[in-house]
Amino acid sequence: MPTVSVSLSSSSITVTGVGGSGAVNVVTTAAKGMKEPDTVFVLLKPGVTQAEAEAFLASNKTADPNTVSRIGSIVFDAEGRAGGTTEVQTSLAPGTYLAVDAEEQKSSKWPRAFFTVTTSATPLVLPTPEAIEKTIDFNFTGPKTLHNGELVRVENEGYVVHMNLAFRAKSKKSAEKLKQALLLGHEKVAEKLIAGPPVNLAGPLSTGGFQQQIITAAPGWYVQVCFMDTQDHREHTLLGMERLIKITK
Repeated sequence: MPTVSVSLSSSSITVTGVGGSGAVNVVTTAAKGMKEPDTVFVLLKPGVTQAEAEAFLASNKTADPNTVSRIGSIVFDAEGRAGGTTEVQTSLAPGTYLAVDAEEQKSSKWPRAFFTVTTSATPLVLPTPEAIEKTIDFNFTGPKTLHNGELVRVENEGYVVHMNLAFRAKSKKSAEKLKQALLLGHEKVAEKLIAGPPVNLAGPLSTGGFQQQIITAAPGWYVQVCFMDTQDHREHTLLGMERLIKITK
């Protein structure tokens, strides 16, 4: 697959290697010292100008990522690794894209760049994944056991934006308690049950968004979650969007 290279720093994002439509491997290199580097691609609606996209970012209305639908769709969202690289696969449709590093809370401060994907006469197809995890309104579907070294695709089939994270617990029993705490909104209880940083399968994706990567995570029991908010500011976990999964060697 062609490689699209993304370089992130606290003040800039650079996207190179973009060509025709089809499957690509997005390789993100994040500078040392970054807190939560996050590469996001938004496919702009036909007719939306770069100036209009800039104005939307300046409005700081992205606290609810569903508002991005005013200018386009979030088609790619992958967490970077400060001082290192990450690789995530996706398929890019023809069009104009806005690329941002969504590390800061205010979108007006996000480093951004624009790039164009042309129409390929023979677009490449992504490798067939060994497992497919889907977000829907408001649940998860797909295998409940994933294996390290496995190519896993994440798709959003919901009508609203969803993310796909997995928090590790010390045991299955702890994972069940964590799941219940998240469902009831007991944040302090949940924090004590989490046994490490989350596995980021996909950041917020619009309807139809998808990406895939090879799983490399500590084996154990996890709680798969979506922390997006509804319009009345309820996290999706309060609507039952959490479930137990297991990652094995």
